Formats: sequence, C-alpha cells, structure tokens
Amino acid sequence: MVNSILNSTLITCPQCGFEKQEQMPLNACTYFYECDNCKTRLKPLAGDCCVFCSYGSVKCPPVQDGRSCCR
Repeated sequence: MVNSILNSTLITCPQCGFEKQEQMPLNACTYFYECDNCKTRLKPLAGDCCVFCSYGSVKCPPVQDGRSCCR
C-alpha cells in the first residue's frame, strides 16, 4: 500500500444526496452501507467491489493499489 488514500472524502447516497466523510478499511470490503440521513441500505453497483468504489469520492485502498479488495 504505497500511496493509498484511506479517507473517502465523501460517500454520497444516491437516494437523498447526503454526503459523509468515512474511513475505508484496509483489508476488507464494505459491501453494505446505511445512509445516516435516509437510512437507505447501499450496496456496490455491478462491477464494483464495495460501496466506496461505487459511491465514494475515491476507490478503496486495494483498488487504488491495482488489486481487488474481494478475493
């Protein structure tokens, strides 16, 4: 993990547009995420490995490093 960004500057709910800063895990996928505002349960979009890759301002650390976070 050379230069990975660990904080997703914003994770944005596609239902209500609520944005929140979250820290991403280094060694696990975050497959589900509940919006603090509208309580919508988010899951990754097709082809993405985690909610940060789908709804975050940056991809998850393993993807930033050119790896898959879900093996």
